[in-house]
Parts: sequence; structure tokens; C-alpha cells
Amino acid sequence: MEEIDKILNQSSLWRKNNKKVALATVVSTWGSSPRPVGSQMAINEDLEILGSVSGGCIEGTVIAEAQEIMKTGKPKLLKFGVSNIEAWEVGLTCGGKVEVFIENIGEND
Repeated sequence: MEEIDKILNQSSLWRKNNKKVALATVVSTWGSSPRPVGSQMAINEDLEILGSVSGGCIEGTVIAEAQEIMKTGKPKLLKFGVSNIEAWEVGLTCGGKVEVFIENIGEND
């Protein structure tokens, strides 16, 4: 729980400094997965990042989507698995599936 507290506390500090923030959370896994359900990563508008949702293999895509979500305010569920061509491209070849929910926790301009 300590890691999640650190991520949420830092997100709160970023918000207090008027930065937009997106929070990515692993909501589902199947088979082999780099991180368990509940793992989180916070990303702010300056691309400061805290936490992890995959150990690196899908995080580039998560960060890119987080940037869009901070602009639009619309949450998104990303699905990665070995049958997903993008998952192979980003390195998720572990044989499992991962779903990551990304939400904006900052206000839009």
C-alpha cells in the first residue's frame, strides 16, 4: 500500500501546483502479467511520472494516452494481450493480458 499512497500523495501535490494529472490503474490481468491489479502510475502534464503499470513494456503507450486524456478529460480503458498487434510492438510478449484504465484527475482549462 505504501507505493499507492506515494503515487496519490504526489498526484495531489501536482494538482495543488495547478498541473494536470492522469492516473493509470491496472484493472484486470490474465495469465502472466508484469504488474498486479491495482498497480498505478501517475503522469503530469510535464511528463513527470511516478509508479508503474507494466514494468516498462506498455508504459510508452499508456503515457501517450494519458497526455490525450489530460487534454480531453475523457477516461479510457486500454487492453493489451498477445493477440493485440500493438502489444507485440510494445513488448508484451509474456503470454498474458492487461487492462489499464486511465483517468484525468486534474481540471481541464
